[in-house]
Amino acid sequence: MSTARRSDTLATLAARAGFEVEWTDAHGAVQRVPDSTLSALLECAGLPCANATQIRQSTSALNAEQSTRRLPPLITAEYDSAIELPPSAVRAGSHYRIDLESGEHIEGRFTSPRGESALLAPLAEPGYHTLTVNDHRLTIAVAPPHCHTVADAWRARHGDSGSVPPLWGLAAQLYGLRRNGDGGIGDYSALAALAAQSARRGAQALAVSPTHAMFSAEPGHFSPYSPSSRLWVNVAHIDPAAEFGAKAAHDASAAANALDAWRELEAAPLVDWQRALPLKLKVLRALFERFDADERASGSPRAAAFAAFCAQGGEALEDHARFEALQEAMLHGPGGERHWRDWPEPLRDPRSADVATFAQEHRREVDFHRFLQWLAALGLSGAQRSAHEAGMAIGLVADLAVGCDGAGSHAWSLPQDMLQRVSVGAPPDIFNQAGQSWGLTTFSPRAMHNNGFRAFIDMLRAAFAHAGGVRIDHILGLRRLWLVPEGESARHGAYLRYPFDDLVRLIALESWRHRAIVIGEDLGTVPPGLRERLAAHGLYGIRVLWFEHDGKGFLAPARWDPHGVATTTTHDLPTVAGWWSGADIDWRNRIGQTLPRADGRDPVALDRARRATDRVALWHALQHSGLAPRDTEPPPADEPPVNAALAYVAATHSPLVTCPLEDLLALSDQPNLPGSIDEHPNWRRRLPLPVETLFADPAVAARVEAVVRAREAVARTRAEPSAGAGASDANSTANSTASSAPGATEKKPTP
Repeated sequence: MSTARRSDTLATLAARAGFEVEWTDAHGAVQRVPDSTLSALLECAGLPCANATQIRQSTSALNAEQSTRRLPPLITAEYDSAIELPPSAVRAGSHYRIDLESGEHIEGRFTSPRGESALLAPLAEPGYHTLTVNDHRLTIAVAPPHCHTVADAWRARHGDSGSVPPLWGLAAQLYGLRRNGDGGIGDYSALAALAAQSARRGAQALAVSPTHAMFSAEPGHFSPYSPSSRLWVNVAHIDPAAEFGAKAAHDASAAANALDAWRELEAAPLVDWQRALPLKLKVLRALFERFDADERASGSPRAAAFAAFCAQGGEALEDHARFEALQEAMLHGPGGERHWRDWPEPLRDPRSADVATFAQEHRREVDFHRFLQWLAALGLSGAQRSAHEAGMAIGLVADLAVGCDGAGSHAWSLPQDMLQRVSVGAPPDIFNQAGQSWGLTTFSPRAMHNNGFRAFIDMLRAAFAHAGGVRIDHILGLRRLWLVPEGESARHGAYLRYPFDDLVRLIALESWRHRAIVIGEDLGTVPPGLRERLAAHGLYGIRVLWFEHDGKGFLAPARWDPHGVATTTTHDLPTVAGWWSGADIDWRNRIGQTLPRADGRDPVALDRARRATDRVALWHALQHSGLAPRDTEPPPADEPPVNAALAYVAATHSPLVTCPLEDLLALSDQPNLPGSIDEHPNWRRRLPLPVETLFADPAVAARVEAVVRAREAVARTRAEPSAGAGASDANSTANSTASSAPGATEKKPTP
């Protein structure tokens, strides 16, 4: 095969597999992905293409998977819209039966003309229904008109009468919460206390950093956005006293010789993960030994609850616990292998006899990790319960990471569902000319289709399990993801397309079933029309103060997108105080992220000059909104107008505003500085005040009051006839979405 022909054949195969052979860079130039990159990525996707024979075999495999004569295990459909089946998969006259989740069934025969798609009549009942065509069975996932919305959450608690007020909430980094007795790591008890206390002051939501399961054997691997598994929960945040009481926790701490170190770690300004996590696990192990010897042996009610949890978790929980035990054994073995691909070959397969033998021989260790998951789930669900009992309409908003560490339990447990030897990232752009490679993997779109989206649905259910909402990180990945072959530079990657419509419908369905809102992190270079598509499904975007700028000045609150959740900042961006003072500029320069300029000018001085101009622009915006005194100069860099900035965002017509705790405390440092690892204390900063006294602080109380007053002013504006129809309903997202689905306004489904 000639080089040119092989290149064309390779490009055709890549395009069939969902890779974009060409892409447009940040400067508007069209780039072609090199053949070497396409070949490497196809290999990672399970489509070998080293020679002509492999290319033919991979092409045949794709042909079989994508054949229109084949019914897939699951298809998605819109509420009250006709359901289309592959044109050649069903013969005219074939009998079908649909068994609805409600227990009812529908029967009929297909009458479509030859060569045209077979159509099923619309189904007005959202859910997972079973279609039987002759002897073939598949699932039809029918999505509701839209996700569960902010207005739905409010009305579920307060009834359908009256208007829905503009809501507000907090955003917190869980590890950074401070509570007496937390052992140096923020825990679920602190989260519960924060939820209850903020709810009493009118907050309706509490967005929290990811709580995905990490690596118990690797305390230095603590970025919450690089988890071991998105199916299970982070055990580092367990409060040992929450389930077993203060005395049992104290006795366990004493048995682990942890009392003095515990107090020392609590007083530190940063989380010392390398010390704090092993110490907490020692305390929890002491609790487990007592529980195992006393309660499991006697069959106590608590032991029965643990057994029920294990039964419900089933194989997935057992897999995760086995992985945790295996990884610890491998790390402490002769080779110290971290990645499961480097383990002895029989241990790489979760279904192998060797893994089963290991689990049998190390049963107590495996059970210890199941015990940890049980306590973590109790703690997280308890925090959500506290939020609701204190009056929150939404409660916790969980954060769903864009991927997981390829060396973790999720990838080990489901190797056929995950992409192997690739990293999710971003192509080069104006701000990062080298591109980004995040060291994460995620689901294979081919496996999604072939396996009926099983793994994706399980992940969604895990995310919704203990929350009233989910924030989906990098939701642009529902359409396409930039993938980089393992070991390659981030610029040597390509986009892989994902089944956007299917994924959004499944998200809407699970949101509706769990009565939880969905927020998509849609920051960055957003493809045209994506935000509109998400809004049509009642899926909120995120609008950040620093980006709400039209090139002339900051957008007035009334001009902000009503389909987005508004906030001052995020964990990856400067706080208000840090932005105002230029602390982020200083940090980037300190750790070497500020690159020299070709013209010889001082880049730091230029950054500071631009920031000074931006400060003036923000100050003018605050003045025009009545939140800063007229005819005054902006305050100096060390006097940030935090209260006014929070009120400015709260004055938008967003259905929900979230206030980061870093801004309520007027802190200068942000939780994470992208592009850094150890140079900046990412994911380690602890709050200066414990949650028990947080709202008693006069400055914090004043900022909360500023937010409350601004939201009340928005409510009054909406109530005025002159406000206009566009601002009259607190849930414009839900209303515009409902009207886009046939019959949705008359037949809105009830979970």
